[in-house]
Amino acid sequence: MEQIPQSDQGYLFFVMGKEKMARRKGLTFYQKKKKLDPRIIKDIVELLVGSAVAVFLAFVLVFSAGMRTSVIGDSMEPVLYNGQEILMNRILYRISMPKRGDVVVFLPNGNKNSHYYVKRVVGLPGETVQIRDGNVYIDGMMLAEDDSFDKIVDPGIARNELLLASDEFFVLGDNRNSSEDSRSGNIGAVKKDTIIGKAWFHLAIGEETMGLIE
Repeated sequence: MEQIPQSDQGYLFFVMGKEKMARRKGLTFYQKKKKLDPRIIKDIVELLVGSAVAVFLAFVLVFSAGMRTSVIGDSMEPVLYNGQEILMNRILYRISMPKRGDVVVFLPNGNKNSHYYVKRVVGLPGETVQIRDGNVYIDGMMLAEDDSFDKIVDPGIARNELLLASDEFFVLGDNRNSSEDSRSGNIGAVKKDTIIGKAWFHLAIGEETMGLIE
């Protein structure tokens, strides 16, 4: 067995004595109690709060302006096409009313089993609407519209003057002679609480690029 030199023995006794004395005092040279740096705790908290806020804002953004649906049929051509996906703003009409010219997404008569309808607002609450000689009349005055709209062949229930209630809107498809809209007895005037949101952006389809809905 290898013997420890006397000089080393003295050093060993010295170290052991220091350790014994340290243990009596409740101290140790080899184990130190670590404390978390307050700055690290602050950074962790800020990271967690920031992540929670980001998730919340993303949810609000998607809910308010990012809900996606598809156009069914050709009733909104040439602005929107069959199968084209659109984004709608679901918050806007909770704080304001639809305006004339807005393209809205709604459920006819609030029927949740129906697909979403996409049409343009023509008549506003409190107004009278009538279709005569292929043109739309609001409160007895012919509505000035873009020349791209065809003359209306079938006025439907708007053949006679209609008075819109305080929560009702008269909507038409841009493709006037290929659209089931407020002229139809099955649809009629659209109540505000059946409007899901405003269609504001369309995605690309075919040769059509993405862009804002006008």
